[in-house]
Amino acid sequence: IPGYGLKGIIGQTEILAGNAKLLHLYGIPYDQSLNDLANTLVLVAINGQYAGYVVIADTLKEDAQQAVQSLRKLNIKEVIMLSGDKQAVVDDIAKQLKLDKAYGSLLPEDKVKKVKKLKSEGRVVAFVGDGINDAPVITVADVGMAMGGLGSDAAIETADVVIQTDAPSKIAIAIKIGKATKRIVWQNIG
Repeated sequence: IPGYGLKGIIGQTEILAGNAKLLHLYGIPYDQSLNDLANTLVLVAINGQYAGYVVIADTLKEDAQQAVQSLRKLNIKEVIMLSGDKQAVVDDIAKQLKLDKAYGSLLPEDKVKKVKKLKSEGRVVAFVGDGINDAPVITVADVGMAMGGLGSDAAIETADVVIQTDAPSKIAIAIKIGKATKRIVWQNIG
């Protein structure tokens, strides 16, 4: 269930695994104090009853800070994070990477709305994603980029550019290649 989690049936047992919105969607009560935790949680329900949770702590890719610095050197005006993760997790990562803005707890359609809003302000938007939830926003961006190594097929198929190594630092290299290619095209036309 995009933006919420998974629903599966094993034998006669229905299992839900996802975020708090998934349990709200199915009307399953759970310990609300979990919402205050800074980590990403996967809440689990079995046959309509809350059963527990799994804590997921993402680590930054080794070259993430280098990637942001490289984008700044290319005069990228703003580096913004759009994520389905909890706002507290997103804020922590944004602080580490010194991002301009960061929006968390977004469903796929919320990411699309954010990108459309940026474009309506006259901005050229490149969006980089790797998950199935990123496919819709990748198609809306002026330039959609997917991380190809671990990325979902949906993200890769909809992207204009695929970074094969999953290294964020390659984004700046792709931009440089694009600019060089454009320069050569104009020289050839001239």
